[in-house]
Amino acid sequence: MMKGVFTLSDVENIVFGGQKIDINALPMARVEACFNFLKDFCSDKIIYGINTGFGPMAQWRVEDPDLIALQYNIIRSHSTGAGEPLSDDCVKAAMVARLGTFLQARSGVHPDLVKLLVEMINRDIIPMIPQHGSVGASGDLVQLAHLALTMIGEGSVHYHGEWRPAAEVLKENGLEPFKIHIREGLSITNGTGVMTGIAMVNQFHAEQLLDWATLAAVMMNEIAGSYDDWMAAPLNEARRHDGQQVMAARMRVLARDSKCLQRREHLLYDGHHSEKTFEHKVQAYYSLRCTPQILGPIYETLLNCRRVLEEEINSACDNPIVDPETRNVYHGGNFHGDYISLEQDKVKIAMVRLVMTAERQLNYLFHDRINGILPPFLNMGKLGLNYGMQACQFTATSTTAECQTLAMPNYVHSIPNNNDNQDIVSMGTNTALLTQRVIENAWQVMAIQYIAFAQAVDILKISDRLSPVSRQVYRQVREICPVFVEDTPFYEDLRNVEAFLRQQQLKLD
Repeated sequence: MMKGVFTLSDVENIVFGGQKIDINALPMARVEACFNFLKDFCSDKIIYGINTGFGPMAQWRVEDPDLIALQYNIIRSHSTGAGEPLSDDCVKAAMVARLGTFLQARSGVHPDLVKLLVEMINRDIIPMIPQHGSVGASGDLVQLAHLALTMIGEGSVHYHGEWRPAAEVLKENGLEPFKIHIREGLSITNGTGVMTGIAMVNQFHAEQLLDWATLAAVMMNEIAGSYDDWMAAPLNEARRHDGQQVMAARMRVLARDSKCLQRREHLLYDGHHSEKTFEHKVQAYYSLRCTPQILGPIYETLLNCRRVLEEEINSACDNPIVDPETRNVYHGGNFHGDYISLEQDKVKIAMVRLVMTAERQLNYLFHDRINGILPPFLNMGKLGLNYGMQACQFTATSTTAECQTLAMPNYVHSIPNNNDNQDIVSMGTNTALLTQRVIENAWQVMAIQYIAFAQAVDILKISDRLSPVSRQVYRQVREICPVFVEDTPFYEDLRNVEAFLRQQQLKLD
């Protein structure tokens, strides 16, 4: 079996960085050899989807004069998606995932199909793929049919910000619509490309959110003036979970040179305490001091999901599998989306936990009787007349509540369909879309949190005591959302800070 063609970093650079795919660096000779083998092998044999119907109609043979029409029929008949189009990022990632499958040289597709797909990716010709239609069992049949539709010169594409007929855009770029050779209609539509594409975009955002949550843990404790041993190496190494130790180590890097954090051995272990009640909290609330333990499992969940996604984009995920090496064609279920569906549920639950932690940290900042050092709702105006960030908490709380509702695992929801041929399905694309919704919510709550951090820092006048990383982010947030005393609408500030967080990359190692 060949080594992987793409890493997730490659996909990120292609989707978000505009990196082009070099067709000359791809194993095109293997693709062509697989096609030639299938052409010779299938001449006198019954092979699913080449000279049979599809799904439960596989029991009907299709005669030679209709074989090409059969492939066009699956594309056209399955282009039945509904709902809003998927984002360009998700579709482009899905196209790369589909390319990764074809490059395994186990699909029997003509090399011209690969060449056209590469050209469409490189030129940002983005097919219109609706959100709804996949049950994630024969892969993303309906949604991938919309990709296939554009490749044969039908349907619509998003090009330079406009929706246009695919045939028109292909012609404008000097590209010919693909003409079916043997089984390319089935090969394009049969696989996990769309759920994998959405999941990869989710992965990139989830990893970025975890970085911001890691810095949030540090800034929260700086604002609270916590003792710093919650992130100490001996404490966290006493528990044998890699994720917890990685998170604690990253927090120590982010907190380096902070003047806000207290040293327990300097203040409580000096033997000079006779008071009966301690004004400063001996231990911070759980949402502050348990952050390595909370974020550690999230880190490990994302690490495992990254591994699964990288394996998936370098796998042959359609059916049947054409194997020139053993000179056979194997019928099975590599299109089944369980790996992606289960991992997306894990990521979704992990992101809900991240949002819940952010919401509790916000509550700590807003609740004067809990933190003991800040005015209610970070209100710098006249109490009773002004309201500070009181209403921002409503938004954070309601958004977090929606995330908690969405946390219910979707992987366990299977509805038989397709005349019970697809009697157990993965719902992988639905799971990835639900995870996407949680991630979108998480960005919104995070934006509120970082505005609150900046306001708290100004109230306490500790900006010059923050760690260098915290201080830099504080200044960047304040450039977007200046300090506020009088009541002001926040919705534009929230949107702008969210955009800043999405665009900014933290360096944590």
